[in-house]
Amino acid sequence: MLVRCCLILLLCLGLNACALFQNRDPLNISVIGIEPLPGQDLELRMAVKIRVQNPNETSVDFNGIALNLEVNDQPLAAGVSDQRGHIGRYDEAVIVVPVSITAFAFLRQAYGLGRVESLQGLPYVLRGKLAGGPLGTVRFSDKGKLDLPNPARTGW
Repeated sequence: MLVRCCLILLLCLGLNACALFQNRDPLNISVIGIEPLPGQDLELRMAVKIRVQNPNETSVDFNGIALNLEVNDQPLAAGVSDQRGHIGRYDEAVIVVPVSITAFAFLRQAYGLGRVESLQGLPYVLRGKLAGGPLGTVRFSDKGKLDLPNPARTGW
């Protein structure tokens, strides 16, 4: 009898614990800027600025961020940062993450792309996570197509 009561109690506690894991809408991520950083040897460095919007009732606290950028279904850049932050409920923040592009990743992207115009419209995918402890990590993704300015108009 005691075993049966304990099992029923554990079942009830387990069902109540499921209520703690409420459904969250995904974070809205937008790449809003990329700026060059000093690199070393055979790598290029960039600072990727992303706008993170939290469309949820609960805030997001993070203590690290990781990004991976793919262009044309090929890995291009990756970066991590141990910065900490807080994005309140229905709030947004701009986060800057340094990323590295190895010479080999750059060559892999350039292989087969003979002209600057061929970069226009290439698909990209940005994946990442905001670390917030064992149950607080929030993963995100953003995808789109490269929209580069017309070289004739910009003087390239």
